[in-house]
Amino acid sequence: MIQFFPPTPNKSDTTPPTDLLLVENVPEKVNATLTNVCYDCHSNHTNYPWYAGIEPLSYWLAGHIEEGKEHLDFSQWDLYSAKKKAHKLEEIAESVTEGWMPLESYKWIHKSANLSEEESKAVADWASMLRLNYLKAEKPQ
Repeated sequence: MIQFFPPTPNKSDTTPPTDLLLVENVPEKVNATLTNVCYDCHSNHTNYPWYAGIEPLSYWLAGHIEEGKEHLDFSQWDLYSAKKKAHKLEEIAESVTEGWMPLESYKWIHKSANLSEEESKAVADWASMLRLNYLKAEKPQ
């Protein structure tokens, strides 16, 4: 029965003006990593694997995407306060440095999501530098 009622796909035809990649000056290599590895679960633009149409896997995927976007939604980036952006950037740097993102279950299927040391460092360094800008913005002048 669930095969007849699949979850709504997380695919948008447009990129909202609030999207991280439109709002921030993201270096090309970091942009590529975020787009290819993070955006599947943390934006409105999921590239679904071949098995996404198989039930109940589609519901499992939808749950992961929903949970990912609850924690961090790059498509809604510019709607976050400066304080929340600084916190999310700290989490981004920490998650790639410590290796708890991307999730192991994601990396099993998406071999390209196994970030190299260079990719992890580039994302962490970028997130840490951008975080400083938001922390400065939070302090009264």
